[in-house]
Amino acid sequence: MTELIPVILLVIIGVLLLCFVRACGTANTVDWGDAINNHIVGFIVLFCRYVHRFEYQPIPLPEQGGALLACNHISGLDPFLLIAASPRSLRFMIAREEYERFGLQWLFRRAHCIPVDRERQPERALREALRALDAGEVVAVFPQGGIHLESQGYRKLKGGVVRLAQKTACPIYPVRVDDVRGAGHTVRAVFSPSQAKMRVAPVLQCEGEDYHTCLATLSLRLGLVSVQD
Repeated sequence: MTELIPVILLVIIGVLLLCFVRACGTANTVDWGDAINNHIVGFIVLFCRYVHRFEYQPIPLPEQGGALLACNHISGLDPFLLIAASPRSLRFMIAREEYERFGLQWLFRRAHCIPVDRERQPERALREALRALDAGEVVAVFPQGGIHLESQGYRKLKGGVVRLAQKTACPIYPVRVDDVRGAGHTVRAVFSPSQAKMRVAPVLQCEGEDYHTCLATLSLRLGLVSVQD
């Protein structure tokens, strides 16, 4: 009988693993390109739902066509929250140093993230984002340019998201995340249970509008201080 214990344990582990994989597949209702990506997203949805008790308003992205998603950036959990709340797959624009982070590059590549090299060729990322928008994809941007808390003072928004909106006539969907435990941190925020929340602001159309006015409006809709000329 004792010889059967390892076999029984392996069977139990296998059944539990199968149930977990099925749960991940069921939790995700968005097509992210292939079965592996879809199950990864399903895990993210479950993780945000049960570990972070995520509460959010549905992001009213169009069913098809290019769109921009802009969010404040308070922690490393923010991209996972956007993924869990989005009715469509996303292309994230992220700093190259984050894109090349050890152990995570494979995930960023699978998600077709767009690395931004601010020091050398930032225009390359903008061209890639333009191609994605023209192809009808949704590009997600953190216009603060990195993790930043309001308690640290106001940080002027990067204007790339507005320029993309003006060049493509794509709308910007501003969303704000709050109540993340471990805010201000990358890894700690992901693994610290919280009661994360997301609210959706009115859609912003920048086509034909003044650049500075659109940037100031975006800042206000993200719940940040207005951009000063």
